[in-house]
Amino acid sequence: MGSVCFIVDAMVTGEMLPRHLKSIRESGVADHLLPILVTATKAQERLSAIEKRYHAHSLITPARPLGARLNKAASASQAEWLIIALQKKPLSADLWGALYPQLNTYTLDALIIGFTRPTLSERILRRLLASALIFPPYIAVRRAWLERLGGFDPELDDNSAIDDFLQRLHACPTRLKTYSGHLLSQVDEPDDDPMLPNPEAAVTPRP
Repeated sequence: MGSVCFIVDAMVTGEMLPRHLKSIRESGVADHLLPILVTATKAQERLSAIEKRYHAHSLITPARPLGARLNKAASASQAEWLIIALQKKPLSADLWGALYPQLNTYTLDALIIGFTRPTLSERILRRLLASALIFPPYIAVRRAWLERLGGFDPELDDNSAIDDFLQRLHACPTRLKTYSGHLLSQVDEPDDDPMLPNPEAAVTPRP
């Protein structure tokens, strides 16, 4: 597979941070092939303990927005693919094992990972609560494409930084696929919910 680096922000994942790291380390791939960068705004004893336990490396950027923290981590890594956590929800180790072979290709710029199709009631509720943004658990993006997009907006924090990046990702001719489910099955059916990414609209090849 192409070289991979995980970027997990402590503020985004919150108390679920250890579960994210545990899932990554249990994927069955040797630790040295999967560097993990944990971004945070301040050093903490708890964070240091987690870093040692899961062989992660923390990047502390005091008083910096999420966009700036993620950009710093991206620039610190030399991996071909960056897999970035976008919400608290962790994914199973089995899913990571199924994902890695997908990254051994030059026909994709990004993968939306673990985005399950919501039920009808969930879509109706989401329409009523239009301000409630729901992000996929992770995104894998090729380093070269992240740089072409200009990275994350360094002035934006929290949900705004993620939402802005995903909007630009879909607005550009990104070679993008969306996957969901424990076995990483490809989503073929487009979703008519305007708040969800449209896989068909996102696979337009670059000129």
